[in-house]
Amino acid sequence: MPKVYKDDVSVVLCGEAGAGVQTVENVVSKIFKTAGFSLFTSKEYMSRIRGGSNSTQIRVSSSPKNCYCDRIDVCIPLDKDALKHLYGRITNDTTIIADKEAVGETEKHIIDVPFSKYAKEIGGAIYSNIIASGVILGLFKVDFAHLEKVIRDSFSKKGDEIVNANIRAGKKGYEIAEMILKDVQIEVARDEKTCEKMLLSGADAIGLGALAGGCDFISSYPMTPGTGVFAFMAKSQKEFGVAVEQAEDEIAAINMSVGAGYAGARSMVSTSGGGFALMCEGVSLAAMTETPVVIHIAQRPGPATGLPTRTEQADLDLALYAGHGEFPRAIFAPGNPSDCFYMTGKAFDIADKYQTPVFILSDQYITDSLFTCPSFKVPEPQIKNIVKTSPDYVRYKITPNGVSPRGVPGYGSGVACADSDEHDETGRITESENMRVLMHEKRLKKYDLILNEAEEPELHGASDYENLVVCWGSTVEVLKEALALLNYGRTAVLYFKQVFPLPRSTRDYLQRAKKIIFVENNANGQFETLVRSVTGFKSSGHIHKYDGLPFSADKAAEELRKIL
Repeated sequence: MPKVYKDDVSVVLCGEAGAGVQTVENVVSKIFKTAGFSLFTSKEYMSRIRGGSNSTQIRVSSSPKNCYCDRIDVCIPLDKDALKHLYGRITNDTTIIADKEAVGETEKHIIDVPFSKYAKEIGGAIYSNIIASGVILGLFKVDFAHLEKVIRDSFSKKGDEIVNANIRAGKKGYEIAEMILKDVQIEVARDEKTCEKMLLSGADAIGLGALAGGCDFISSYPMTPGTGVFAFMAKSQKEFGVAVEQAEDEIAAINMSVGAGYAGARSMVSTSGGGFALMCEGVSLAAMTETPVVIHIAQRPGPATGLPTRTEQADLDLALYAGHGEFPRAIFAPGNPSDCFYMTGKAFDIADKYQTPVFILSDQYITDSLFTCPSFKVPEPQIKNIVKTSPDYVRYKITPNGVSPRGVPGYGSGVACADSDEHDETGRITESENMRVLMHEKRLKKYDLILNEAEEPELHGASDYENLVVCWGSTVEVLKEALALLNYGRTAVLYFKQVFPLPRSTRDYLQRAKKIIFVENNANGQFETLVRSVTGFKSSGHIHKYDGLPFSADKAAEELRKIL
């Protein structure tokens, strides 16, 4: 009897860096979306150019499944280390399609496909990737025309010989799939509306949100995994009029962005924890000069270089307490592409309105993963809160709400004076104790203004819950699916997309629960600690993960079941 996989199929490819795992993902993901399948892909890669074991999960489903799962239905290992690397995720229900010569001896049952032999017959080992792509698409009965179009679009500049060789490789993959179908049946329904959706990563969504939020300047020093946003903005600079500057280091990057904000730009930096550690003094400079700047931190495991290509949620404390002295800030932690887009746009609005640093916390998992999602509604263009200065203009005028009229150099007849020292209303240095108190209190008043615009948490599950699972950022889609797997009555997930300042409704949600469980991709429960310090509520339990890998829906459900 053939193995039958229905509705939700997890395909995992694994091989060393440079073996083409990424190429297969790029090819088949576009085609699956075009063919009407819901799609989610998640990357796991090591910090090296060659060697190691990299894998990608391509999750194809009839309805959206927007998170990582441990389960592997179809596995395509490309070298001898791949099966060992994936060992804990492979079961008797997993179909393994591999070149026995490449993977070597194993106790697992393998459907032997001599990828290398077929590739050499076509023209070289490089064609193995397209053969593997053809196998995957053939198993899902995707029309070959889709693959042929992608091949022609991708290789047309390399000439007819290369195009035709890749088409032959793709056809060979389909032929292999025809033979495998007697052992494997895949039944995943398609939806024509999926073709109208977008296929994009978290990094793409943050970049789009920045453009929608009016970003016109970004300076960064490349650092995995924050580089994805910077690369997106670089590709968009001509079309959207964004000034993009690759700085010589992170200190220069934050100072450039603060300088651009002083000149009137909506500016940002994109980095990761280690890079942001160098920017802390620049954040304080932005706070003292009351200059808006948006800081995107794509979290990865530390300390020091840590695991530079893996994921974690351990930089909340860093963003919360970064910079010397006391000053207001906002921190957003989007958990899906839609929130990446809208929260990034809101970050620019809050920074501009209240002239303060604002943070966006993503992580490697959401930044690098691909999602099929509905189109975003682009908000109306925001007007910068900049005034034309007059001869009597004072930059730091004390106002009832703490927000001074923001002037910039060259716009008007007044002087837009700024200094990193404590200053008076004109922006000139002062050491007056009385003026220090007035200025400090003026800046701190903005905290209440930011709090008044706090993004409300989202409740998923039973509205009359007894058990409340609290999360922030990228764990939300995992926990929504875990909740469905549990099928527990009176249980809900509370998802925070703004983690500071905490919305005023936080206490109301917590006091209605009999059990409160926090789920975080870190060891110390940083968000749980923050919530307890603000509300006084203690958890009934927590689930922490800090091995560099994201939570999976199936394992999260298991852990929640133990507590509930």
